[in-house]
Amino acid sequence: MNADKEKWILLLVLSIIWGSSFILIKKSLEHFNPFQVGALRVLIAGIILLPIAISKYKLFPKKHLKWLILAAFTGNFIPMFLFPIAETEISSSIAGIINSMMPIFVIIVGALVWNFETTKKQITGTLISFTGVCLLAFGGEEGGTFKLIPILLLLLATLCYAISTTTVKSKLMEVSSTVLSAFVFSFVLFLPSIISLALTGFFSEFHFSKDNMLGLMFVSLLSVFGTGLAMTMNYRLLKVSTPLFASTVTLLMPIVAIIWGILDGEKLTVLQFAGASVIIAGLIFLRSKPAVIKK
Repeated sequence: MNADKEKWILLLVLSIIWGSSFILIKKSLEHFNPFQVGALRVLIAGIILLPIAISKYKLFPKKHLKWLILAAFTGNFIPMFLFPIAETEISSSIAGIINSMMPIFVIIVGALVWNFETTKKQITGTLISFTGVCLLAFGGEEGGTFKLIPILLLLLATLCYAISTTTVKSKLMEVSSTVLSAFVFSFVLFLPSIISLALTGFFSEFHFSKDNMLGLMFVSLLSVFGTGLAMTMNYRLLKVSTPLFASTVTLLMPIVAIIWGILDGEKLTVLQFAGASVIIAGLIFLRSKPAVIKK
């Protein structure tokens, strides 16, 4: 499969997986507190990927350890707590919409830190798509219920994602996607997730009740698909595209989040339909040459 076709397939699949993660976070919060949801999400992914990490330990990028740690905590640890905390006060669909700010942060971080060159075509496509995101945000009944603190937390999480994405593209592309995910969750974040979970009192409070097992099922789905599998695919997407293109997955995710809302009995407004169309139109403009690092 050629790289151009592969990146669009990965973009679509990731949009579906990550777009569904917001409602899974909401469902998980009905059974566990935000800190437990975040820690469990990381821990379960680490357990699943541990066999790969152990079998490929010789490939551990020791010379790039600081970059691996930076990418791990900004992309796969801090946001895992910020999103559940924010979603205790705002809807999952609004969380997905705010997360679509990521391409803007990628442009800023890429330019200021890594000297990425971004074409006018890419900027235009991103701005068009973000216009569609704004239509989604204000096109529904919940468009006017924004709260400052949770929005700031989500913006911080989105900035963290941008830092991680550009770091991986710049410093960790020599490691395969699957192995990189395994190292991140099984070696770097495994112990911090256990410590975090212990501090919440999870191990002393948890018991095998129907309610807890249902919550564990939601968190496991979130962890296996929305974290372990999705991050492996995301690292692969970074290999065959640019950080800006990879970040446009966040522009499609709100559409998926709203579709889940429809299936749950919510109605999609005409303005939201228009927003979804504008997002797709913006993505068409992103078919340009990859960004490169200036020497």
